[in-house]
Amino acid sequence: MSPRALVLLAGAQVAIGAAAIFARFALLAAGPLSVGALRLAIGSVPLVVLALARRRYRVVDPPTERLLLVAGFVLAVHFATWIASLQHASVAVATLLVCSTPVFTEAWAFARTRRVRLPGLAGIALAGAGVALVVGLPNRTETPLGIALATTGAIAMAAYLILIRASDPRYGTLAVVGRTFPLAAAILAVAAVAVGDRVPPPGATAAWGGILAMALVSQLFGHTALAAAVRSLSATLVATTTLLEPVIAAALAAAIFAERLAIGTAAGAFLILAGIALAIRAEERSLPEQP
Repeated sequence: MSPRALVLLAGAQVAIGAAAIFARFALLAAGPLSVGALRLAIGSVPLVVLALARRRYRVVDPPTERLLLVAGFVLAVHFATWIASLQHASVAVATLLVCSTPVFTEAWAFARTRRVRLPGLAGIALAGAGVALVVGLPNRTETPLGIALATTGAIAMAAYLILIRASDPRYGTLAVVGRTFPLAAAILAVAAVAVGDRVPPPGATAAWGGILAMALVSQLFGHTALAAAVRSLSATLVATTTLLEPVIAAALAAAIFAERLAIGTAAGAFLILAGIALAIRAEERSLPEQP
């Protein structure tokens, strides 16, 4: 294994795992729609410039263009609901639930193909039991609304991944994110104006710092480093390390916000993580072998 790739992978997971911490600071002086819009808008600038320079906005397949419009909308739903969930649930549980995306993509695969993949079905069952345990123990930190918002964020991300995977292969990653990221930012900006969602004032340094960190550290660095690491490491290893994201988020929240998980919530978290691991394993086994 390349030491450089391992360092990149570790850095990526820390950066992505810290996104919820950054969002908490952003929410000190802004609403969730504004935070999502600003994060995506700032992170989209270099992508749009690069996509324009490489002529990635040419229309190659009209059905894919329409598909990516829907993908941009569900991406906006993902960011709106996940960021809002942080106002009604702990960082650990909100991050854990939003990371359950592989379970929903596996459920979609089963519903579409009717193929029984035992690891995938076991993953869905375990994660479902974990979510039921977490939902059954709401308190002042883990409210039903927070749990519902975070779970909606996971479902929306699953829908986004399913939609972009169905796009024409002539649309590369830059063409896809160069369309969906700015579109999601625009949708969230319109929604923020429509509902009067507050924007942080110029002097709100903590909020602006959180927004910039989400855009530059978690989005640009984190996801770019993840893409770079997967070129040298196996997809299975990279996918499995994403299970560290809620752990990193929980550790940072404990250190910064003094958040602690109740025993029942921790047990539910363990089941959800085990379910995600099985769902990822099922997905990897369904892929064709690489030469």
